[in-house]
Amino acid sequence: MIADAIPPLDEDVRRQAAERQARLTKPAGSLGRLEDLSIRVAAMTGRLDPPLVHAVVFVMAADHGVVAEGVSAYPAAVTAQMVLNFARAGAAINVLAHVLGARVLVADVGVDADLPAQPGVRALKVRRGTANITRGPAMSVEEARQAIDTGRRLVREEAPAIAITGDMGIGNTTASAALICALTGLDPVAVVGRGTGVDDAGLERKRDAVRRALDVNREAIARGPQDALAAVGGLEIAALAGVILETARSRKPVIIDGFISGAAALVANAMEPRAAGYMIASHRSQELGHAEVLGRLGLQPLLDLDLRLGEGTGGVLALPLVRAAMRLLNDMATFEDAGVSGRVEGAP
Repeated sequence: MIADAIPPLDEDVRRQAAERQARLTKPAGSLGRLEDLSIRVAAMTGRLDPPLVHAVVFVMAADHGVVAEGVSAYPAAVTAQMVLNFARAGAAINVLAHVLGARVLVADVGVDADLPAQPGVRALKVRRGTANITRGPAMSVEEARQAIDTGRRLVREEAPAIAITGDMGIGNTTASAALICALTGLDPVAVVGRGTGVDDAGLERKRDAVRRALDVNREAIARGPQDALAAVGGLEIAALAGVILETARSRKPVIIDGFISGAAALVANAMEPRAAGYMIASHRSQELGHAEVLGRLGLQPLLDLDLRLGEGTGGVLALPLVRAAMRLLNDMATFEDAGVSGRVEGAP
């Protein structure tokens, strides 16, 4: 379905961007990782100066049956309530997106409630929440594929110049942890964190839930990334994997948010290894295991602010850094343009 759909990075444009960086009026490497970021984005888009004005935060929302195991500090009803809060522009992601110049698109891909029609919220429910992963698969493989296709379709419709991943779903740190363990072989002790802020007893319940989910679904997990996603993942995670895959297919950068988005990124990269080349890690989440996820993807986060909210908040905070990196590449004068002497040949 997706094999070979994502194009390789443009190595010719990467070379042009690197050569221009070397001629800009600054000591080589003095802008640190912003230099590499600009070169990467140029290679992703095939352009030295891609338009990055139309930024969209794709906030995918869904519920999780594993909440029945006492893994969250908040009731499942909060998912639907927060979707309505997004629609009223009352959430953190709404505030940050407004300040930083991005549009928020919210999609109900699996909320366990009949939500009233709301401006800015797409009703694209695949099913009303997942099943309890400690007892069997979260969903069918076909439902997982449908959610992936939903995310891909949203990207085609929105045609963003740069996409940002976001999520909402009570219980989704548990599902994400289970999925990360399934895809990496990591032990739950290294991945399962406190999520919404559970106490020590809640943390142990989460770890136990993940262990049981991995055990009961071990045969499905062994069949590959889509089966693992269906077995222990979530509908919003699947939709985010679709967002990532379609953004990469269209040669556009996708800013990856935190822990839940990281799980989706692992799925997308397992399905299509070229996908990671189009990812930008926005931040290192406070959630346990996120740093390991970024390492597996070969990504370095731009920010480290102890965030663990989700919604795309870390992703949108990184947006101005991406835009600034491209403006530096394109708007700074070269030594030749400015009449500034370059480095002395043979200098130490």
